[in-house]
Amino acid sequence: PKGVAVRHRDIAGLAFDRRFAGGAHDRVLLHSSLAFDASTYELWVPLLNGGTVVVAPPADLDVETLRRSISEHRVTGLWLTSGLFRAVAQEAPECLAGVREVWTGGDVVPAGAVRRVMEACPGLVVVDGYGPTETTTFATSYRMPDLDAVPEVVPIGRPLDNMRVYVLDADLRPVPPGAPGELCIAGAGLARGYLGRPGLTAERFIANPYGEAGERMYRTGDIVRWSADGVVQFVGRADDQVKIRGFRIELGEIEALLAAHP
Repeated sequence: PKGVAVRHRDIAGLAFDRRFAGGAHDRVLLHSSLAFDASTYELWVPLLNGGTVVVAPPADLDVETLRRSISEHRVTGLWLTSGLFRAVAQEAPECLAGVREVWTGGDVVPAGAVRRVMEACPGLVVVDGYGPTETTTFATSYRMPDLDAVPEVVPIGRPLDNMRVYVLDADLRPVPPGAPGELCIAGAGLARGYLGRPGLTAERFIANPYGEAGERMYRTGDIVRWSADGVVQFVGRADDQVKIRGFRIELGEIEALLAAHP
C-alpha cells in the first residue's frame, strides 16, 4: 500500500556489493512479482554484473517447478522467502542441488530448515538476507557456508557494503551488546521515502545523529541486539506489524478500516 521511492543508484549499490561477486549469482531465477522488492535482486544483481536472468514459468513457484528450472537452466543463485524456504526444506530439499547460493529471509529463518537443505545439497551456501524495502532489498546478511556455521538461532548478520546499522534506545542512543534496541539503517541503499506520503516519510526517515550533516536513517521498528561477536540478532517488533509470506501487514490499518465499516 505504500510506494517506496528507490533510486537507480540505490539499486546499483546493491548489485555491486561484494557479496554478489564470485560467480554464485551469475544465473539467478526470477520468480518474484515486480511489486515485491526481491525482484530487484533477481533482475539487477545478475544483469548489472553481466550475468543471466532465468525467468520462471508464470505460476506460483512450487517444488517441481523449482527443481526443473534449476536443472534445465543451471540456476546458480536464487531468493526464497523464509516461508517458501521452509516448505522446500520439508518437502524436497534436494531440489536445490546444483545451486551455489540461496538467499532467504523476510521473516525468521529456522536453523533446522537450513541444516536440512545443506545436508541434502553439499556445497550449497545459505544466506539469511535481511532488509526492508526502504533500504533497497537487503541491508544485512549472515552467510552460512557449511553445517558448522549454522547457529541455533540464525542472526540477520552484518551490514552490506556502504550500509550502516545502529541499535538504539528510545532516545536514539546506542545500546550495549546484548541489550535490545530498535534497528536503524543508513547508507547507500536508503530510499528517498514514501511516494506522496511526506508525513510518513518524516516519521520513519529521520535525521541520523551519527552521520554527516543532512544524512538520514530509517527506523525499521524491528527490535534487535548486538551479539558479543558483532552480528545483529532479531528479537521482535516494536509494534503489532506481522508478516505473511514476506509481505508486511499493518494490523492497525486493517483495524481502522473494519472499525469504519457500517
